[in-house]
Parts: sequence; structure tokens; C-alpha cells
Amino acid sequence: MLAVIAATLTYAQDTTSAYKISHKYSVEGDGSWDYISIDDSSHHLFISHGTIVQVLDATTGKTIGTITDTKGVHGIAIAKDLNKGFISNGRDTSVTVFDLKKLTTIEKIKVTGKNPDAILYDPFTHRVFTFNGRDSNATVINAKTDKVIGTIALCGKPEFSVTDDNGKIYVNIEDKSKLCMINPATMKVEQTWSVAPGEEPSGLAIDTKTHRLFSVTDKLMVIVDALTGKVITTLPIGDRVDGVAFDPIKKRAYSSNGDGTLTVVQEVNENTFKVIENVKTQTGARTITVDKLTHKLYLPTAEYGETPPATKENPHPRPKIKPGTFVILEVEPLK
Repeated sequence: MLAVIAATLTYAQDTTSAYKISHKYSVEGDGSWDYISIDDSSHHLFISHGTIVQVLDATTGKTIGTITDTKGVHGIAIAKDLNKGFISNGRDTSVTVFDLKKLTTIEKIKVTGKNPDAILYDPFTHRVFTFNGRDSNATVINAKTDKVIGTIALCGKPEFSVTDDNGKIYVNIEDKSKLCMINPATMKVEQTWSVAPGEEPSGLAIDTKTHRLFSVTDKLMVIVDALTGKVITTLPIGDRVDGVAFDPIKKRAYSSNGDGTLTVVQEVNENTFKVIENVKTQTGARTITVDKLTHKLYLPTAEYGETPPATKENPHPRPKIKPGTFVILEVEPLK
């Protein structure tokens, strides 16, 4: 009898979630969204939302600022050492430079490729890289002077990117199912690797200590050696993924899946990884950022209405966002 009780208790403990949605912060506006970023020193969240970037205090959920005129905004890169932020604006082929403390626009920069999407600040070179989806290239900006200094040709459509903070940048190439290593100083692609069996990689994260890349693809996380390009292993994740984040203290990678789940992957050591949980979030919560100090995760999403009928002009329509339902989910680790 005692053995049965013990087994039951063990099962109950094993099936208890290690994460919970601790808050849902309502945010004004009904536009679409893309990437979310955090300045973990100030706990300020930067949210791409339609034609603006909204700034939230992550400790209170209050909106503390808005950066306007960011048409078709995709991503926000934070340069804490320069007190600047950089926003990629897909519709007008530009980058907005803003003051991190004042949350005011400094200037706008025209980039050298159409639809700048993912954007990255590399502290090693003090350069900003925009990855331009429609021209398969990257624009390089001197973050100190806000001047364009080069363009890097890529082998396909770039998606998310990361830096190792030590002279290497990595970017997913979605339409070729590849991963490129870039030297940010020379502005040259040094290596191109396959992420097979993964297909159409989107989000990317890195463990700079073990040199492991986490590339998320359709229902699969591909873990790659950042030094050699070798695929270490693959793990199952949820559907409709777009983002992934890595917590260097907990040694966990988090895949944000549009199907309403968050896949948690534990790095046991540099060659051993395991899925420890699929946390229920909310449908549409497909991008993510992590506060490396509090270990909380933040995911934007909204409620959806009906999908309009397909037309010749729009053969793959998206469901409409229900007005007033845009939120930021705060997911908190319990252990």
C-alpha cells in the first residue's frame, strides 16, 4: 500500500508544471506583431506592434513609452553600452534609432535591402545587422555613427540571428534550410551549414559558453555546434514555431510555438539535451524573449476571430485579431 502511495505521489510531482502564466498584460492596439526584446538591466520590454513599438515596464506591466513611425516593424536590437536601440521597419526599408532612456527617436536610416526583418546588435564590433528578407542580404550599420558601412550577400532568405559576442554572428536561412556563420568585422560569410533534418528554420538562440546553437524549425529544434556546424541532436517541439530563447543560468532553451505551447529544453551538458515540458500558453504566442536576471519569459499574442475566405489576391488569409485582446504573457518558472 505504501509503495502504491509513493508511486502516486511521484507521478503527481512529475506531472506538475514547473512554469505558470503569472500575468497577462493588456496592451492597446489591434495591429499584428513580430519580435519582442528586453533590456534586462532596466526590465523594459520592447514590443513590435503594427506601426509602433510599445515599451512596457516588465515589473508592473505598465506602458511607459511608444516609439512611432515604425512601419511594418519587425525587430528591436538593444545596444546598452551605447544607450541606443535599433528598430527594423519592413515597409519603408529603414531602421529607427532611438534613445534607450528617453525612448525618443534619434534618426532613421535607409538600409540596403528590402523588408529588413530580424535585427541584431553585435557588441564585439559595435555594429548593427539588419537581415533583409526580400533581397537575401544583410545591411551593416556602424552603431556609434549610425551610418551604413556595408552589405553582406546571403544565400537565401534570412530569419533570426545571434552573436557569440566574440567575433561570430549566425543567421538562419529559411528557404534553404541552412545556417550561416558571418564574421562581423570583415562582413563576410565564412561558413554555411545545413540544419537537416530541420526545414525552414526561423528562431535562433545560442549558448555562448558551450558554443551550441538552437535553431527552431517545423516541429523540430536542431542543436548545432557553433564551431563546426555539426548537428548534435534534434528534439520535438510544438507546431508553428517562430521564436526561441536561451537562459544561460538555467541552461534552458525555450521554443515559442504558435499552437499555444512553450517547449522547454534542458541542456544537461554540451552534448546532452532533453525536453522537460511543454507548457500551455495561448494560441498565437509564437515569439519570445527571456529576462536573464529574473528568468521570466514574455510572449505576445491575441485572440483570433474567423479566417476570411481565400481570394485570388489573398489565397492564404489569416484569421482576424479580435479587438482589444492583444496581451503579453509573462511565464514564470516555479522551480
